[in-house]
Amino acid sequence: MSKRSVVVCVGGSIAAYKACDLVSRLVQDGYEVEVVMTEAAEQFVRPLSFSALTHKPVFTQAGWFRGDGGRSPADHLEATEAADLVVVAPCTANLIGKFAAGIADEIVSTTLLGAACPILIAPAMNPRMWANRRVQANVAVLKEDGVHVLGPDEGHIAEGPEGTGRMVEPEGIAAEIGRLAPRG
Repeated sequence: MSKRSVVVCVGGSIAAYKACDLVSRLVQDGYEVEVVMTEAAEQFVRPLSFSALTHKPVFTQAGWFRGDGGRSPADHLEATEAADLVVVAPCTANLIGKFAAGIADEIVSTTLLGAACPILIAPAMNPRMWANRRVQANVAVLKEDGVHVLGPDEGHIAEGPEGTGRMVEPEGIAAEIGRLAPRG
C-alpha cells in the first residue's frame, strides 16, 4: 500500500488554527504531509506547531531565503512533484487573487503556480469579501483552470457577523482530500 502525499498551504486568516487540526487528521489517516505557510499565517500559528505534527521542517518565507532545515530554495516545488494534492486551508482572498492572476511573489503563491499535482482550496474570509465581484471572478477563473473549491460555509466568523465566508471544518476538508487523493 503506497502512502499518499499532501502539501498543505496555510494562508493568513484566523482560520489558520484549524489547519493544525487538518494536518493532525491527515497524519493520523496515514498521509505524508508537508506544510507551507505565508508570513501572515505565522502571525496566527507558529511553524513549530506544524513541525511537531508532521515531524518535518515547515516551508516558510524566511526559511525559503535562508535554506532552513537543510532545504534548498526549490524544495517547496519539489514537494508538489511527489504530492497527490496541494490543499490551501485557509485560502484568503489575497491568495485567490494571486493564484488567479498568476502572481508568484512569496512562498505559497510560488508553490501554487509551480504545483505539479491537483489543487484544492478552502476559502476563508469576511462575507463581504467573499461576495465581492472580483473575488467571485477570481474563483471562477480557478474553477475553470481545474482547481477544486470547497466552501466557504455559512456561519459565525471572527468579526462577529453571520454569513458565508467561514472555512469548511477540518473533518470536511479531510473528507474531500480522501475523495481527491484516496489513501493507497
